Amino acid sequence: MFSTFAVGGPQRRFATVARALDGFRHIIAAMDDNHAAANLLAGVDHELVKLSMTKGESVSIGNLIRLRTLYVAERPDRLCTYNWGSIEAVIANRLTLAGEIVPHLHFEDGFGPDESQNHQLARRVRMRRLLLGKTRVIVPSHTLERIAVASWGLRNVQLVYNGIDTELFHPAETGTRKKIVIGTIGALRPEKNFSMLLAAFAKSELTNRARLVIAGDGPEKEKLHRLADSLGISGSVNFPGHVTDPAALYRTFDLFAMTSDTEQMPLSLLEAMASGLPVVATDVGDVAAMLSDDNSGFVVPRGNEAGLAALLHQCCDDVVLRQRLGKANRAKVLRRYQLQQMIDAYGQLFSGKDVA
Repeated sequence: MFSTFAVGGPQRRFATVARALDGFRHIIAAMDDNHAAANLLAGVDHELVKLSMTKGESVSIGNLIRLRTLYVAERPDRLCTYNWGSIEAVIANRLTLAGEIVPHLHFEDGFGPDESQNHQLARRVRMRRLLLGKTRVIVPSHTLERIAVASWGLRNVQLVYNGIDTELFHPAETGTRKKIVIGTIGALRPEKNFSMLLAAFAKSELTNRARLVIAGDGPEKEKLHRLADSLGISGSVNFPGHVTDPAALYRTFDLFAMTSDTEQMPLSLLEAMASGLPVVATDVGDVAAMLSDDNSGFVVPRGNEAGLAALLHQCCDDVVLRQRLGKANRAKVLRRYQLQQMIDAYGQLFSGKDVA
C-alpha cells in the first residue's frame, strides 16, 4: 500500500527488491491510483489494484471500508504500508477486536513538504504512536530511527540501509568537457527545493563555464522553468524530464548537487556516489553521514543559498578536489551500501523473519 506508486525513491527500491526476490506475489495499491512505477516491475509476479479513494484531509469511513474489504477478500500473508500517506491502510487493518487483519510491516522513508526531521505535526505524531506502537517499522536512516524512537515512542524499529547496484552505477571514462556539468536527479516536488539550486547556481556566476542539469518530472516543473528564465540562466540549465537510465546520466555529470529540505537516505545520492561523483548538498537526514569523510564537509544548512553557491564554485574550480571526493564516495558505497545487503534484509522481512 503506497500513497502513490508514481516513480520515486521508495517505489524504485521496492521494484528493485521485487525483481530480485523469488517466491513472492505482490498486490500493489496506491491511494491516488497512480501506478506509473509499474513499468519497473518487468518479470515480477504482481497485480495492480485500483482503490478509487475519497480524497480529503481527514480519515474517510468509506476509504476504510474499501480497504478492509480488500484485505478480507485477498487475505495476503503480509501487509506492507509505505509512509504517512498510507495511514488509512494502517487504520483499516486494525478495525477488529482480534488485532490486525493481516500481519503488518510499515516502511517510513521521510517526510513530505508539510513535515521535516525538525518538525512533525502533533496530530500525526500521536497517530503514529497509537497505530504503529505494535508494528515493526522499517527505516533507512539513523536520523529517522532516532525520530521514530524518541518522538513517536515506537519500540520495534528496524534500520535497513538502502543499497544500490554498484556494477550498474560506476564512474565515467576519464575525459574532458567544454563545460563542467553540475547535475541532480529527483522528483520535481517542493520538498526537493530545486529552486534553491537554481538560485545558488545563478549566484555562483558559473554560467559561462558550467551547465546545470535537473532531471526528473513533477508538479514543480513549470515553476522551475519560469524561475530559470527570471534568473537569466535558462541558457545554461537543462531539464531533460524523467530519465529511464539514470546510470548513464550520472556519467555525464562532473558534480552532483542535492538541495532538499528533507531527506533521509536518498537513493539518488548513493547512485551519484557510486558513479564516482563529488557532492554538494544540504545537511538533512543522514546525508552528511552517508558521504565520505572528506566530502561530508561539503554540506550546508538547508536554505543556505550563499553557502551552496560558494561550494559549487569551489568544486568547479578544482578538478583534483572533485576527483578525490568522487573516488572516496565510491569507496564508501562499495564498503557499506551494496544492493545485495538490502535485498537479503527485505527478503527476510517479507518472509516474516528477523533481520540479522
